[in-house]
Amino acid sequence: MRTIGLIGGMSWESTALYYKLINERVRDRMGKLHSAPLLMYSYDFQEIKEMQYAGRWDEAAASLAEVAQRLEGAGARAIVLCTNTMHKLAPDIVSRVTIPFIHIGDATAERIRAKGYRRVGLLGTRFTMEEDFYIDRLRAHDLDVLVPAADERADVNRIIYDELCLGLVEAPSRRRYQEVMAALVGRGAECIILGCTEITMLVGPGDTSVETFDTTAIHAETAADFAIR
Repeated sequence: MRTIGLIGGMSWESTALYYKLINERVRDRMGKLHSAPLLMYSYDFQEIKEMQYAGRWDEAAASLAEVAQRLEGAGARAIVLCTNTMHKLAPDIVSRVTIPFIHIGDATAERIRAKGYRRVGLLGTRFTMEEDFYIDRLRAHDLDVLVPAADERADVNRIIYDELCLGLVEAPSRRRYQEVMAALVGRGAECIILGCTEITMLVGPGDTSVETFDTTAIHAETAADFAIR
């Protein structure tokens, strides 16, 4: 198998899911006692959040690219960035390594298109929902992307940072997400992208009337399949 380099810690709650899901996929596909060869760098997420909210994206990009280079130097044969939001800086990482970068947006869009959907509702941090870097990646796969209204985006973002990244799963927040997803479906969304790696901790298939696409699971499975190939 090929070794995967994971850039995690954003947050560690979802990075732990990556480790579990990748190894479960390898076990299920290969049997016996097989598990994935992985290298991981885990950030102090407080530092990353401060960079995000202060707009220090150049500093964050330099750090992520340097970590990716270190993983490649240690033997990684592909890079997996275990977060949706920081894919804003994917071009900076790609430009500094010679190995494949497994993009979470591409993996998700390919899974959605394989199911025949075209109009998608997107949940994530405010950066993911409001900036072009992620939405344009989905549009490149011929997807029509709907995002929640401004007040809904604020609640979705707050719950991610103030609760889910701290490991808190609250019933009122689940109800709020259910309302937001119902509103997207009412506007024509054929499916919902859980476009933050923590959201899968809060909601899933039983919380909306349409199919959900868990970016954490999809990304992890894609990484495991690369390792096996």
